[in-house]
Amino acid sequence: MPRISRRAPLAAAALAALLGITAGTLALSAESSDASDVPSRGVPEEKAVKPVRTGGGSVVQIMAHPDDDLFFMNPDTLLSLRSGHSLTSVYLTAGESDGRNARRQDPQPRADKAAYAEARQNGIRAAYAEMATGNRTSPWDRTSIATAGGGRAELDTLRAKPHISLVWVQLREAGSITGDRPHSLHGLWDGRVDELESQLAAGSPVREDFAYSKEQVVDTVAGLLERFRPTFVRTLDPTPGVKDGDGKLSDHQDHMYSARFAQAALERYAGSPGHPRVGVQTYLGYSTGGLPHSLDPATVAEKLRALNTYAWSDLEDHCGDPAGCGDRKVAARPAGHDWAQSVRYTRTESTSWLRQAPDGLYAFGVLDGRLAVWRKPAGGSWTGPVLRGGRGLDGSVTSVPLPDGRIAVFGTRTVLDGYRRDVVMLVQDRVGGGFGGDWRSLGTPERDDAAGTSDISRPAVLVGRDGALSVYVRDSRHRLGVTSGTAGGGWSPWRSAGGSGLRGDPVAASDAAGRGYVFAATATSVLAWTPRGPVGGPVATGLPATTVALSAAPDGDGVRLWFRRPDSGAVRVARFSGSGRASEVRELPGVAGYGAVGAGGGRLAARDRTGGLATAAATGTPGWRSAGGPLFAGAPAGVPGGVAAVGLDGRLLWTPTP
Repeated sequence: MPRISRRAPLAAAALAALLGITAGTLALSAESSDASDVPSRGVPEEKAVKPVRTGGGSVVQIMAHPDDDLFFMNPDTLLSLRSGHSLTSVYLTAGESDGRNARRQDPQPRADKAAYAEARQNGIRAAYAEMATGNRTSPWDRTSIATAGGGRAELDTLRAKPHISLVWVQLREAGSITGDRPHSLHGLWDGRVDELESQLAAGSPVREDFAYSKEQVVDTVAGLLERFRPTFVRTLDPTPGVKDGDGKLSDHQDHMYSARFAQAALERYAGSPGHPRVGVQTYLGYSTGGLPHSLDPATVAEKLRALNTYAWSDLEDHCGDPAGCGDRKVAARPAGHDWAQSVRYTRTESTSWLRQAPDGLYAFGVLDGRLAVWRKPAGGSWTGPVLRGGRGLDGSVTSVPLPDGRIAVFGTRTVLDGYRRDVVMLVQDRVGGGFGGDWRSLGTPERDDAAGTSDISRPAVLVGRDGALSVYVRDSRHRLGVTSGTAGGGWSPWRSAGGSGLRGDPVAASDAAGRGYVFAATATSVLAWTPRGPVGGPVATGLPATTVALSAAPDGDGVRLWFRRPDSGAVRVARFSGSGRASEVRELPGVAGYGAVGAGGGRLAARDRTGGLATAAATGTPGWRSAGGPLFAGAPAGVPGGVAAVGLDGRLLWTPTP
């Protein structure tokens, strides 16, 4: 097996000069250029298969295995395919497992890893073709392309819709969920092996084996980003945490480390000139199956249809390949371990990123791992985004108003060198001013990455009338941690605020009297930290199970908590006033969907089951109205005068309301 030199593609790298991007300052975000004529770094021009790109945003999904997208990213994958915009799915490993393409209860065939990898490819091609065209046999063009890592990968293009493509990097998989397998993405990331070998599928146009170093894998993924020029990237969670009982990793090690390689490639890509600005969304993997179902029955049926096609459930020879037309292991349990019934984002569902200030409106997002700031002066139009702060910012941010009129922004940041995640804060320099300072680290409640994979939530923040700040995060032990300080002063060490079995991100809000409430979901209910003296708790709210995504907003002498009903996606609301027991719990009929609900300015904003934006009045008998528009990232938010979301193309989508 030849060793691939990282320096081999440097001569061709000059071909990867990127088109310049002109930043727009309209009511939306920066425009993205079309990259259809931009070859990938490291791909000889005469060999390059140029990607077909459409306007309106380009999505790249980076995963470990065939089916990670169908189980954990759908329905978002399906909605992207239906949108007509560009979608590329990248699979880092071959997913060869033990090489036996059969259900456990069936007679076991002879192990053939190349054939099983090919069968899984056939299943993905059929599932994508069916989702995109309605016909699972819609043909694909399979080609071999050079990678920026010095090897080759397979590129498949859907002939009927050439803006849809699949890339098979075909590295060896770990072959175990949590077992000690040094020859894996995990071992390569940690430096236990110097290189990871390929596992080529039987029918792949890539014919020569290769082996990549850690740096070459990063080069390869960064080169694919340069080739397909996404405005939005999806991965699984790079910090999935550990199980409460035995402390073992809660997700497949390949899921976790494929996401970390994607992080490293995205950081490198963010530094390349002229690329479109990129948003990132991460998804919960295996552990989503232990939580209440987040999807309505019709959406689950669509997910299962794609999974049954991938699993080759009918055994009809529709592909004509002796390797098989799908993944028969999945045919034993097409829904996985309750994975098909849910989709969950990690650290990307803030509803407090839109903020009214004395001088107008501000919106905050994360593009290229940096804070993106849009601004709308009173009586003026939106401008932006302007990128601020250093790189490495995760997902989405929380913003809070300070007593002096300034805005403070909080988030989490990933540092790849030594791998750790910490909580960070950036404060506006003055009322009406900018956010040009440096992020201030508030540390982390985690001891180290090894203890819990740096699994901390997005922060929730309470602001006292005296300017005192309390920042809460869920830690990897599924408890609530808190630190306190001021915008310009010192901060306390992290301490435990109690609770157990917490999931997702905590949320916080203060009532008109300045009393603060903090809420965090469990698998069966919601816990509250209440305003009796210093915020204390936890207190059982008496609420039923939720889909975990929460949002909170002030409501006179109390606060309201917004959430969704499991197995339905219907929006529910509960009111709290001075205690941790919920009152006025009711359901708002008329919309099903998933994700957090934005509440502000007397309006509600939510994702409906088609992926679009739906709005309603926050009080009275709401009548949900579809606002239409493109797919968006994270959760929407509202302020007096309108609701907003950030599109998959990095644009701010603003919908004025009465």
